[in-house]
Amino acid sequence: MSQSGLFDSPRYNSLDEVLNVIRGLKDDPLANAGTNIVISRGNPKAKLLLIGEAPGPQENIKGKPFVGPAGQLLDKILQAAEFDPETDIYITNSVFRMPPGDDGKSFRKPNDKEIEFYRPFVFEIVRLIDPLVILLTGNVACQSVLQKTGITTLRGKWTELDGRWLMPIFHPSYLLRNQSREPGSPKSLMWEDIREVRRKYDELNK
Repeated sequence: MSQSGLFDSPRYNSLDEVLNVIRGLKDDPLANAGTNIVISRGNPKAKLLLIGEAPGPQENIKGKPFVGPAGQLLDKILQAAEFDPETDIYITNSVFRMPPGDDGKSFRKPNDKEIEFYRPFVFEIVRLIDPLVILLTGNVACQSVLQKTGITTLRGKWTELDGRWLMPIFHPSYLLRNQSREPGSPKSLMWEDIREVRRKYDELNK
């Protein structure tokens, strides 16, 4: 994948159009999984876009991304950097249905086929929102947009694509599993990253 021109090939005329197409998907890899389409929340006019991984059980029930414990932590992190999750940010997914686990109740990480199928829709959301800054939370989002994984080495580093600035950050569920606040811990690194996001966002909005 080239490092430019990723988001500049229009397929849909408006955000509403692409969201309606996603809601009506019947041939996606998870169409028969028995889980719901979960696309986005927040302000579609925001200049900060956050791309998550895939819905979990609570997101599947409520129909919005990041509404469980990880989402509550995400909102606190954003608020700590003086971003309002309702007005300053638009939040979407890399995969729009919860991939069910083998037992039919739990959930699993999306596979390559699933990530690739939904990628064009992710790119269309990026193009139509037209953000200044994009946050990629976790490896699935990095694989979807950058076609790279390795969040521990990618996090905190800016990439410019099509005039937009992208930064990978830890997924908040990873922070819930790693509670230490010591220097160099995931939580302390996330705080460094979100402060840098605030700095870049303010610089671009001058």
